[in-house]
Amino acid sequence: MNLHVRVVHYGDRHWYADIDDVDDPQPDNPFWYADHCRSHAQALEAACAELIALSDRTRRGDHLYRVLEIHGIAV
Repeated sequence: MNLHVRVVHYGDRHWYADIDDVDDPQPDNPFWYADHCRSHAQALEAACAELIALSDRTRRGDHLYRVLEIHGIAV
């Protein structure tokens, strides 16, 4: 699995970050996301910390769930 971090700037003080599979054609259901980060650095630091955690889980053989699966929303 190839995961990647995306950080996007919305407006003056709003940053969004998510982690998704590189091969996923739809960016609407990531494995993790953070919204309303106050800076690019904050969004990137949060995403990198979560990427490490997700990587550790995959090494253990755990299944990674997407955000909508966790919240019980059918995709």
